[in-house]
Amino acid sequence: MSGVVSPRGSAVPAPAVAPAARVPRFLAAAALAAAAGFAVPLVVSSQLALTLMTQAVIYAILAISIGFLIRQNGLTSFGHAAFFGMAAYLLALNGKFGAISAELVVLAAVALPAVLAFLVGLVIVRLPALSFSMLTLAGAQSLHELMLRWRELANGDDGMPVRLPSTLFGVDIDVFQSPSSMFVVCWVALVGVVALLTLLAGSHFGVLTVAIRENEERARYVGYRTVVPRALVFALSGAIGGLAGVLFALYNGFVTPGALHWSLSGEGLIMAVIGGTHTIWGPALGAVIFFIVKNAAGDLTEHWPAIIGTTLIVVTVLVPQGISGLVARFTARAAAGKP
Repeated sequence: MSGVVSPRGSAVPAPAVAPAARVPRFLAAAALAAAAGFAVPLVVSSQLALTLMTQAVIYAILAISIGFLIRQNGLTSFGHAAFFGMAAYLLALNGKFGAISAELVVLAAVALPAVLAFLVGLVIVRLPALSFSMLTLAGAQSLHELMLRWRELANGDDGMPVRLPSTLFGVDIDVFQSPSSMFVVCWVALVGVVALLTLLAGSHFGVLTVAIRENEERARYVGYRTVVPRALVFALSGAIGGLAGVLFALYNGFVTPGALHWSLSGEGLIMAVIGGTHTIWGPALGAVIFFIVKNAAGDLTEHWPAIIGTTLIVVTVLVPQGISGLVARFTARAAAGKP
């Protein structure tokens, strides 16, 4: 069988969404977007603003990892903080015990969440969506409690400093701790993640996973394996969550059990929903909106979470596909010349 299952249930050919001829142009556009990040520190002189922007980009990567899982698998993770915090703690623990080189730890901090997500995913992606969500939440909270209570290993709620060598991958460590230069690093990582996932979503694999999401039973009926592709999506989502955790640890230089807490997963999910999961870049837009509302409301009242919640409700009711869906709709109308 050479096709995949369409959302309506029929077997259809599965070419990439974007023709191969468009890939070079897409990559060129991604390279320009990445290069644009270098101009931001030249325009924004405020270190506070750059710090907030860097944090927003890091959380945008986390939100994208959650949104991609929803988009491709139709599954909602309440425990993505496990991948984020696991990666951050790996850097901190290696700094404490000095077991292996920092470069290998950074790579492991991205690879280990992916491997763990794949192995766990082989089991839990078979379950109903609610069971999947609850198990991811339970897993993340178990890691949170472990780091909170195992003081001899991770100093409990006092947290751990992230001790790093003077250079990392041949780059001076100050680059990763300066707001202006770290913004560029995080921005390039964000653009790279969006580009990779966009190409993947337009590939045969991406079309197949969406078809499985829409009608898993029919996909099995026509001969496709459904568990492994869904587990691979979960693994990639975990790797991206780990990447966000690595950037967080490098920039902040300190990790606490809060990096594993369910509230972090919740914030990432809120960002994804506000921005919209129908597009790859939507959750990143949601992260920007989240940080703008959080900081603006935080200056006015200590009850800023209520304002975030209200924003989420308004977007969910008025724009079910998220802000990115609204942007995409207006862009499509403009391209078609419609008012």
